[in-house]
Amino acid sequence: MSVDVSQVQRLSRDLYRAGPQVQVRVRAVVERGAVNVKRDWRANAAASAGRHARLYPASISYDMRHYTGGAIAEIGPDKGRPQGALGNLLEYGSSRNPPHMDGARALAAEAPRLAEQIAAAVGRQVLS
Repeated sequence: MSVDVSQVQRLSRDLYRAGPQVQVRVRAVVERGAVNVKRDWRANAAASAGRHARLYPASISYDMRHYTGGAIAEIGPDKGRPQGALGNLLEYGSSRNPPHMDGARALAAEAPRLAEQIAAAVGRQVLS
């Protein structure tokens, strides 16, 4: 029995050559996704936080970390900003307050778009 793996070998070579360009594109996609999640989280929080947490939505920010092979975005309330320390209470609730899940909803909305954009960035570079 024989198997033709020439196409797999070609794809492997193309991915290896495309590495640096793919990393740049993926980092840009991750940053755009972080901005989208931050924006949606702020909008969700503004609608659900109520009069006692008016400053909370403005505490939501993001930090990017780049590393060899990709990027990580950390998104959420900054405890150093006004009402940022309310993040855990508002997001997950307590024994007396229901969870708002503003960040979870924002992330759930962005996840499919992020996956699609990463696939497009990788595919575009490999196929070019």
